[in-house]
Amino acid sequence: MPSLSLIPVILHEIFAKRTLPREPEPNLVMDDPQQVSAFVAAGRIDGVMAAAYQFHSARISMVIQGCNTVLDLGCGPATQLCQVAALNPDISFIGVDLSSNMLENAKQYAQSLGIRNIEFKLADITKLEDFSDNSMDAIISTMTLHHLPTLQHLTDCFASINRVLKPDGALYLTDFGRLKSLKSVIYFAYMNTTNQPHIFTLDYERSLRAAFLKEEFESLTTVNLPKQVELFSTYLVPFLVIVKTEDKPISNDILEKIHFMYQQLPAQYRKELDSLRFFLRLDGLRNDPFILN
Repeated sequence: MPSLSLIPVILHEIFAKRTLPREPEPNLVMDDPQQVSAFVAAGRIDGVMAAAYQFHSARISMVIQGCNTVLDLGCGPATQLCQVAALNPDISFIGVDLSSNMLENAKQYAQSLGIRNIEFKLADITKLEDFSDNSMDAIISTMTLHHLPTLQHLTDCFASINRVLKPDGALYLTDFGRLKSLKSVIYFAYMNTTNQPHIFTLDYERSLRAAFLKEEFESLTTVNLPKQVELFSTYLVPFLVIVKTEDKPISNDILEKIHFMYQQLPAQYRKELDSLRFFLRLDGLRNDPFILN
């Protein structure tokens, strides 16, 4: 069950009028070496994002089964991508990003883990000019889309996804949904402030302010993506939005790895993961990979 401290936030978001305008992040590309290093260190796999990483790695693994090549849009330092690639060693991954310094960190991180099924490329996710039509078995993206400056850039990104993805390809896109008020943003951004560096908290707040509306994702999904795609969000408050194709059967080996990772999470982070599972299950997201049959 979710924390009781969430109840006032949920009630406020349900009944309050929308007062929070979108505030695009100041820099589209995080390429300053010191800023990149601080961001990377704060967001690695054993930090405050551990619950989110595990949740998305498990859900992505269910979507991409049977694929040969998967394209990750805005892979950043590849923390999420490396976890997915490690769970799915028989699949080839391509991580793209606009920041050369971020990609260098990503390459070093993958090498340090001994992961060999990832290739990294410098690319603009709104154009994907180096990728031909219908060339990708699957496309994924986690917590990247809010970095785009405008709704038109998001529209262009969705159009590029539709062009590059095979007609029967797999898709998993997830990002924040914009909340109604600054009060709610502050709550979520600072709820773990004692366990994370200040630069990470500031980036988290900026990300929430820069998020697109759930309704904007719904509109673009209907117009710009294949018909088999569905949209889910955390129930009542669209803090998190997921756009995905159907789940596929997953091997017992991968399920056991997911379950082992879940059991190794510190209790606090496991509770956060369970809250994500709870609120998305209420919105209809089924086939929980954290339950072993």
